[in-house]
Amino acid sequence: MAISRLLVVEDDLDTRNMLTQFLRQNGFVALPAQTEGEVRQHLSSGRIDLILLDVMLGDENGIEICSRLRHEQDVPIILVSALSADHQRMAGYEVGADDYIAKPFNPQLLLARVRAVLQRARRSASLAYRRRIQTFRFGGWIYDGKRDEVRSPEGFQVALSQRETALIKVFLANPHIPLTRDEIAAALDVTGESGGDSSGRAIDVLVGRLRSKIEEHPKDPRLLRTERGVGYVFAVDVSVEDE
Repeated sequence: MAISRLLVVEDDLDTRNMLTQFLRQNGFVALPAQTEGEVRQHLSSGRIDLILLDVMLGDENGIEICSRLRHEQDVPIILVSALSADHQRMAGYEVGADDYIAKPFNPQLLLARVRAVLQRARRSASLAYRRRIQTFRFGGWIYDGKRDEVRSPEGFQVALSQRETALIKVFLANPHIPLTRDEIAAALDVTGESGGDSSGRAIDVLVGRLRSKIEEHPKDPRLLRTERGVGYVFAVDVSVEDE
């Protein structure tokens, strides 16, 4: 299963450390931040699956940060606040928060809410991805989402199996992001096309098959590279055109 990456935005050092440590102990990658600037740095430098955002951040306001982020991207956001009146909660939901948790809270309740929001986000992302019809261009290659076809730079159609098609979609959606074998397997499970075998070895075999079809030199790949100590990375720019 993929390890979700959470961003804990809290200006109180003790609370920030407590939350990040608790989330790490429960199987998440938890990254600390205390300002909007740090949030944006994390979002620009790597994948973030969910943001836990405190409403009162010193001179900054979590509601306003949430509003600005929501206009730019779809990352799930859970607001955390000691302000728990109905109108304060509504203010959070109105700017696009996915959930609102009042302090003080039971850590197990927070954990359950985090998992629920992540699960909803994965389901809706999968359904939205299935509905979109797009053309992807990468390294001279073209993936036609309408026809589920891959064409080489020379214009030849290359046949991919259902599993290989699902795999290339994962990489096309995450260019230049190193993905672990577990993350790849989880993404294939989300699309409903894992075939029941998502072991690390099965992912290696599947990547090898895809390389044999899209790489000029499969043993010295240019597009789909091995990231030592991590897994694999799609190492070329990907442009997307909506049909």
